[in-house]
Amino acid sequence: MNHKATADILASEPAPGLPRPAKPDWLKVSLPTGAPYQAMKQLILEHGLHTVCESAACPNRGECWSRSTATLMILGNVCTRSCGFCNVATGRPTELDLDEPRRVAEAVALMRLKYAVITSVNRDELSDGGASIWAETIRRLRAACPDTRVEVLIPDFCGKWEALQVVLEARPDVVNHNVETVPRLYLPVRPQGDFQRSLELLRRAKDCGMTTKSGLMAGLGECDEEIVEVLRALRSARVDLVTIGQYMRPTEKHLPVARYVSPETFDRYRRLGMEMGFVNVFSGPLVRSSYHAEAQAQALA
Repeated sequence: MNHKATADILASEPAPGLPRPAKPDWLKVSLPTGAPYQAMKQLILEHGLHTVCESAACPNRGECWSRSTATLMILGNVCTRSCGFCNVATGRPTELDLDEPRRVAEAVALMRLKYAVITSVNRDELSDGGASIWAETIRRLRAACPDTRVEVLIPDFCGKWEALQVVLEARPDVVNHNVETVPRLYLPVRPQGDFQRSLELLRRAKDCGMTTKSGLMAGLGECDEEIVEVLRALRSARVDLVTIGQYMRPTEKHLPVARYVSPETFDRYRRLGMEMGFVNVFSGPLVRSSYHAEAQAQALA
């Protein structure tokens, strides 16, 4: 690692804990509108599907839906975990929709997607964490849309590696699992998660020949050196693709924003990541895990 480059990053932002500025102009986005957006919204409604775009209050929803792209969320819309950053409803799910994989595949076929991103809530109350539904969804997509590439953004399955193997055997094109933040902040940010467990998941996926991807947020109280250390850890796990974006507080009930990271610093993160050997690093204020996922995966071609 170029230590001068790391030092340049550390000098570029104020230390966490200083007064937080107002939301900067580069984070302002247009309200969703237009015929393509409305058509996407109607398609999702008609098929009884959930999207992380809506459930997580993604700021890019208008842009993505207007391009007829969306990240579909399976296993319902109630999560068994209580992450401090996430807008998805937390509780104990009461149902398991066995018809969901068929409807997801049908919707992707209707959208004529060349690249589909599927994610899910955590279903820790299930013995396999929902792995069987994950695998069936991938198989249904393969049958209905043989030319569509499939990226899966999966949970950690509580470290039940036999459940992970069920998903891997369905052979998605990209296996994505986010570490979300730096290890020091896991208790407030991701209390039921474990940084080393997430790294182990990514290692195991890579050992099975998968293209792997992970992401994290900036602005939760970490310092720049901690982000660099996470990048080093991900590279040690042979992760191929990385996303880094600005944390934005969904509601007053969620963790506050500790700082707004400048576009210039996000660009430095990207350059450092590329120097480390990642195939591609998407880093910017509005970058999210599935944002322009197809474009990022093209670097693997």
